Amino acid sequence: MTNELLKLYDRELREQVEYPEAKKEITQDVVRFKREAPGMSFVSLTYAQEADLKRVIQNELTHFNPAQGRPFTWKVYDHDPLPSLGEKLTARGFEKDEDRGDVMIFDVSEAPAEKFEMNGLDIRQITSREGLKDVVTVLDKVWGNSNEWVYDRLGGHLQIPGYLSIYAGYADDEPVSIAWTYFPRGQFATLFAGSTLPEHRKRGFYTGILWKRLREIRNRGARFAVVEAGDMSRPIVEKHGFRLLTTVWDYVWKGNDSV
Repeated sequence: MTNELLKLYDRELREQVEYPEAKKEITQDVVRFKREAPGMSFVSLTYAQEADLKRVIQNELTHFNPAQGRPFTWKVYDHDPLPSLGEKLTARGFEKDEDRGDVMIFDVSEAPAEKFEMNGLDIRQITSREGLKDVVTVLDKVWGNSNEWVYDRLGGHLQIPGYLSIYAGYADDEPVSIAWTYFPRGQFATLFAGSTLPEHRKRGFYTGILWKRLREIRNRGARFAVVEAGDMSRPIVEKHGFRLLTTVWDYVWKGNDSV
């Protein structure tokens, strides 16, 4: 079953997926997504054989020309059949981001019905650009930086029917927890954020918003929820029944020489 899931994951979330703010290009060697700078472009999937990797890497460097202000990253997954790809990227000026993403998957069709029952918390869906101020408030307090990008990116995505669902949890009418879900076409929905103010943790907000999103995924006919988890969040989602599918590493081009 795992091999079939990996094939489905690669097909739907690395090859067929579309991002509204990015242009997808499929060549004989790679699938690439291009965003306007300063947005990060990336290579999502590598078709090339081992013997061709040096040529393919040089082709992508020439195409993106990151030395001229077009940053991009190359995604390498543990299940990719290219054992030397990471090594060759590093040799060519890429730097491996050690903050790996463990791709955790949950089959909503197998969840017991009682898990989808609401827990009495004040959890609301955000459907307008104006409502995004609550998302920004939580992100700013949790991560200590400015998250004004939310208004443009998530605000734009909210205009696409059925593409993005955002939820916030409230205590005394103040936002204390947020998370969102994307619904690309196919059997997967992808989970993001999951941030709660420290003083409101262990009160059920993360779990409540998670299961509200999983219920929506089930009701909308997708089968799998997917999240890229780090060291902190992996144990949390594992507790709720998510299991490891694969791991993804970002190789970001850091070279200063001419491509």
